[in-house]
Amino acid sequence: MLGQFLSHPPVELGPIGPELVLAGAGVLVLLGGALVRRRQPRALLLASLAGLTGAAVVSVSLWRWRGHATVLGGMVQADRFAVVARLILLGVAALALVLGHHYFERLGEERPEFYPLVLFTTLGMTLITAAADLILVFLALEILSLSLYVLTALSRRLAAVEGSMKYFLLGAFSSAFFLYGVAMAYGATGSTHLSTIARSLAGQTGNQALALAAVALLVIGFGFKVAAVPFHMWTPDVYQGAPTAVTAYMSAATKVAAFAAFLRVLMTSFQPLTWDWTPIVWGLAVATMIVGSVLAIAQTDIKRMLAYSSIAHAGFVLVGVSAATQEGIQSALFYLLAYAATILGAFGVVMLASGRGEEHTSLGSYAGLCRRSPLLAGLMSLFLLSMAGIPPTAGFIAKVNVFRAAVDAGHWGVALVGVLASVVAAFFYIRVMVLMYMQEPLEDVEPDPSIVPRLAVAVPALLTLLFGVFPGLVLGLLERASVLRW
Repeated sequence: MLGQFLSHPPVELGPIGPELVLAGAGVLVLLGGALVRRRQPRALLLASLAGLTGAAVVSVSLWRWRGHATVLGGMVQADRFAVVARLILLGVAALALVLGHHYFERLGEERPEFYPLVLFTTLGMTLITAAADLILVFLALEILSLSLYVLTALSRRLAAVEGSMKYFLLGAFSSAFFLYGVAMAYGATGSTHLSTIARSLAGQTGNQALALAAVALLVIGFGFKVAAVPFHMWTPDVYQGAPTAVTAYMSAATKVAAFAAFLRVLMTSFQPLTWDWTPIVWGLAVATMIVGSVLAIAQTDIKRMLAYSSIAHAGFVLVGVSAATQEGIQSALFYLLAYAATILGAFGVVMLASGRGEEHTSLGSYAGLCRRSPLLAGLMSLFLLSMAGIPPTAGFIAKVNVFRAAVDAGHWGVALVGVLASVVAAFFYIRVMVLMYMQEPLEDVEPDPSIVPRLAVAVPALLTLLFGVFPGLVLGLLERASVLRW
């Protein structure tokens, strides 16, 4: 009798298939690492890669999803935007697993927890890209954050523990701001569903002043995750303290996931208030580009320099977000794709060039790198040129796209600041290249000669060149994926 009065939404698990695969693989790898006496890290690596591959296959199958636009009571969005973001994240996670496996193997440390942690973090990241409700966005944000806190402290070095504690404490503050934003959004519209919030604001039935307060608080929460100024203070210490393989994964994947959720929330639920929140994004973009580019000049450690560089790149993505158009979404997606490949490869080179451990990450360690390892010097030069926005790399196309989207939307001032910030940033990228090619070695550091991690670093290098010369290979797909409906 009770079933006649209770109703429940239809259970369609297809759109969360990638997350189910990742969760299953993560549990199996976790149990394998805990219960098997003679653990084989290579077996854990292969099992983790198999889980990522399965999730990627399921994600591709969702490109032509014919079911409901949202499933599970409107909590999960089944669209192509989520498919593209998931595939980028899964590719980053696969390369990070290979680099991490080699990193801990080279140190002689057994870290079976590394593999399930990466899988669970990726699960949270893929879930947040498809979240259609602010409550689910928060839950996914916590899943990925808690795993990242542990990953940061995997190394036994004091700097890793210190970085993890800073990340955890500041992350707790940002989560509180985000929850206050969710509460404000609910108070303004009576719902946490993104589409319901949008309809309420479009129909002017919600409290717009309260909604704007919600936007401000949510921007603070997202700003911490994407390392936008002034919420960037954790980034240099965490990037420098974490194991380099973890830093590579964190720097690429976290920005993709956080910006994907940021775009969906702003462009759907708060789309009716576009004219009100775009000045906030302008200010964030300008401050982030300037601070990241200027402070990177003063760094003497390659990991801290790349950390401030990643802050500046968050500002460039915000330039695309500020356009608040489909072209802006497409340009932001392409920038995230190019950035993920570039920064992952750059930190991969840092891991290989630093020798065993984290002892040789100063800029002086890169003097004469071309004489010790021409391949690593060439790969690093390619990644630095891409981050500087020099053709024919993907970074050049990415910057042109975000600047064009901003100008077409009438935000030429933001684009001008972005161009000037790119000129400033070119200095510290070229400085590293000068060290590698025009100075004698200052330290006797033997780069890692292993083949597999070098092949892993060569993959993003190939993508950086491929998308720089033939951007049309992905721009068409990104254009179809950039349609966000509410």
